[in-house]
Amino acid sequence: MPTPASGYAAPSADAPLEPFSFSRRDPGPRDVAIDILFCGVCHSDVHTARSEWSGTLYPCVPGHEIVGRVRAVGGEVTRFAPGDAVGVGCMVDSCRECASCRDGEEQYCTGSGFVGTYNGPDPAMGGHTFGGYADHVVVDQDFVLRVGHDEAELAAVAPLLCAGITTYSPLRHWKVGPGQRVGVVGLGGLGHMGVKIAAAMGAEVVVFTTSPGKKQDALRLGAADAVVSKDADAMAAQEGSFDFVLNTVAAPLDLDLYLRLLKRDGTMVLVGVPAEPHQSPDVGNLVFRRRALAGSLIGGVRETQEMLDFCRERGITSDIELIPMDGINEAYDRMVRSDVKYRFVIDMGTLPGADGATVR
Repeated sequence: MPTPASGYAAPSADAPLEPFSFSRRDPGPRDVAIDILFCGVCHSDVHTARSEWSGTLYPCVPGHEIVGRVRAVGGEVTRFAPGDAVGVGCMVDSCRECASCRDGEEQYCTGSGFVGTYNGPDPAMGGHTFGGYADHVVVDQDFVLRVGHDEAELAAVAPLLCAGITTYSPLRHWKVGPGQRVGVVGLGGLGHMGVKIAAAMGAEVVVFTTSPGKKQDALRLGAADAVVSKDADAMAAQEGSFDFVLNTVAAPLDLDLYLRLLKRDGTMVLVGVPAEPHQSPDVGNLVFRRRALAGSLIGGVRETQEMLDFCRERGITSDIELIPMDGINEAYDRMVRSDVKYRFVIDMGTLPGADGATVR
């Protein structure tokens, strides 16, 4: 029997999110049922809810930065037990058979493609998946993460499930570490995690921002310096001195401005996805220094668990503003204005239940 669930959904692209009642599947043999405590608010949620990317299915219950506590497990579940603190990120399934899935890189699944935590196909219930702006979720154990942070940190852990892994994965893949100079472009939800993680890996981190007022925050987060990218002289002084640049900005940019920062054999990785494309870079900026321009998408389940453990061991969480569920529409508007430092997280204890009562 399906289980009643309560959440918040966007009924259409141009309507605010509102209370929504729906159903989750009962846990199968391999499933974990999770009471959601906190859910981070990702800019992808805004893009999807407002249909700024194609393919949104309505009603849309966003949310893929989920931290909660195990309510129940299926009979074949071996890794989790009721009461465990757990997380769910951007994926809840994949084909599990293609080369990417076998390599633990489910985000690059070439079979059926990974199933998104929301707005993906739901073979169990039919229709599409509903995300973490809800009271509970049911997920196959292979896509559930163990959270080892202290209880008081759980809200600030939630954004690690997207912002954390999105920045950790390329830093790890390109072997960022001591002795390297790393540039982080943008100091928002992704950028502030990139600074924390790259610094914890031992790199010298420099932030590139259009906002002069963000320098002190960049230093507080672990950067050695911050450069205003609108200052042509300051940018010229940094050219050819970086091993790696993590570009977190989700808006069209002059990529050549940042490619010129790289040393020979340096790489710039894009993790932000703008609604409009970047202008094409000058090929000369690539070929004459053997520089590389690449992209990276979240991370696989195994790497996400590695990231969570890395962050727990080093005391890393996201800088957050905790909001009630009924504050989500205002939070979306503030995110569009870049008025958040650096991630909103919903306290799901404030979610109105199907009967109008607050869930506690």
